[in-house]
Amino acid sequence: MQIKSIRVFRRDLALTKPYTIAYQTISAVENIFLVVELANGIIGLGAANPSPEVVDESPDQAFENLQSDAIQRFVGRDIRHTFQLIDEASQHFPNGPGTLAAFDIALHDAFGQFLGIPVVELYGQKITALPTSVTIGIMPIAETLEAARDYMEQGFRVLKVKTGLDVSEDIGRIRKLREQFGPDLVLRVDANQGYSVDQLIQFIGQTDDSRVELIEQPLPAGADDELRALPLAIRRTLAADESLKGGEAALKLAQEPKPFGIFNIKLMKCGGIRGAFDIATVARLSQIELFWGCNDESIVSISAALHAAFACPNTRYIDLDGSFDLAEDVVKGGFTVKDGLLYPTGTPGLGLTDFSF
Repeated sequence: MQIKSIRVFRRDLALTKPYTIAYQTISAVENIFLVVELANGIIGLGAANPSPEVVDESPDQAFENLQSDAIQRFVGRDIRHTFQLIDEASQHFPNGPGTLAAFDIALHDAFGQFLGIPVVELYGQKITALPTSVTIGIMPIAETLEAARDYMEQGFRVLKVKTGLDVSEDIGRIRKLREQFGPDLVLRVDANQGYSVDQLIQFIGQTDDSRVELIEQPLPAGADDELRALPLAIRRTLAADESLKGGEAALKLAQEPKPFGIFNIKLMKCGGIRGAFDIATVARLSQIELFWGCNDESIVSISAALHAAFACPNTRYIDLDGSFDLAEDVVKGGFTVKDGLLYPTGTPGLGLTDFSF
């Protein structure tokens, strides 16, 4: 079945509420969308929202790349050769993970629909459902508690708390959350590269009785050797994020002593589902757990990450809340949420519905 057309468009998607992380405050996000139409009318949709601070590619660059002749040359090719087409695009855009993610996701969506099965079943579904964490930005304690209470009333029981600006305030927020909500609340922390080793040790020591499940990227990318000197019990709870951009980085981080016991995979860092599986394979063979994350993204790419996550036996955690706070999106469907758990819809491709473009 031939690809009939490929087109790209962009949307600035407002957030329902701005939030702060260690290095910026975010109030709106630009997503780039790729539409792949097959000769029989099937439409596959991909999306990208790369973070230039992390991957050195901006949404503007992804948009330009996806309009290029290098992408248009895939018109007329056979969707049954999806994996080969993605590999060819990877050769052309080796430093464009957002570009590749949009192309990869759109082809997977179209290919799954062509076969009549969900994308996760292309690779073999290993997981049915998992609870996603929901994210609380850096804010005063009173606002943190209010946000946590709101999420718990919606049925969520896993919170990821952004930290990294002031370690003493971070400690106070975590301790107060545990005090207020007791043992039923799972707490994760994302320092967004905001700590030094001494601050990390201080944070861990003073929140030990708060039972933080994991800490995401506490030190700046490139400082991973400093983590290797920490005790194994600490390193097992640390998740690589900005340090982990693809398979080559995964191989380096899997060498003993491992600085991280968990790999956080984001499709926008590694170029989509195919790139994600490079990291996942290294992790599985190295006995490293997987934690699937996201930026502020459309349902399109969140659904793709969920399908990829549930095809990996070593997936333990998901943080796929990136579409929850969007004031608008270009699709619906993709997954269902019940009591904080995410489930694929079980429909062909990514299960996207109600296109508005």
